[in-house]
Amino acid sequence: MNDLVHRAFEAYQQLIADIARSQGEAIHRAAKLCADCLSRQGVIHIYDTGHLVSRELINRVGGLAAMSPLNFSLSVDNPNQFRQAQGETGKGGFETDALIVSAALKRSHAKAGDVLIIGTVSGKQTIPVELAIQAKDHGLSTIGITSLRYSSQLQSVHPSGKRLFEVVDLVIDNGADYGDAMLEVDGLDRKICPASGIGAAMVMWAMVAGIVEEMLKRGLQPTVFKSINLPDGPEIYRQTVDDYIRKGY
Repeated sequence: MNDLVHRAFEAYQQLIADIARSQGEAIHRAAKLCADCLSRQGVIHIYDTGHLVSRELINRVGGLAAMSPLNFSLSVDNPNQFRQAQGETGKGGFETDALIVSAALKRSHAKAGDVLIIGTVSGKQTIPVELAIQAKDHGLSTIGITSLRYSSQLQSVHPSGKRLFEVVDLVIDNGADYGDAMLEVDGLDRKICPASGIGAAMVMWAMVAGIVEEMLKRGLQPTVFKSINLPDGPEIYRQTVDDYIRKGY
């Protein structure tokens, strides 16, 4: 059987197998780094450009209460018909992006000793690269989840010319090939089924497993969410949050 559904399953199974084979050591290192952080009552922050990870790991059954999303943007509402008619728009650029990142870190709960996980497939955009650079300057440890095969062939937009994998403390490859999509299809001029989302999610859940293992070795029981849909689920959830607040991990 060689239909597209079957080929998609085969491609994703191969992707996960390749990640397990090639990234196991890096994931173990990341898990230890995160466990070190949690043992000091630090926080694991997750910034993702939108490919599954930022939602998959937060407040999730079987996930860690110590993982926090880091999301930020600048929204300016200043319409003017005359200026718009002249083709004029607000100017951005690197200086603006750097200021936004700086303000976001200052307003966040991120502190020195925390871990920041940054997910981006291409690793070339200004905000993720600048976030990694400034986070390190603030004393955070940084982990990048990106595609090395893809990113290494792209030119960075950041003024430094560096991509995410060149500025973080630890890199984990999500397994995506150049262009991300995996399956060639007769009758289409482009591939389907991207690798990056499933690859990054698998990396992160494997990392969670590694963190739990590391914490238990140290005699520390990390706070893990149960399903809110179980009997007494809301009460269990509130108790879980209270446990995390009390322990810090």
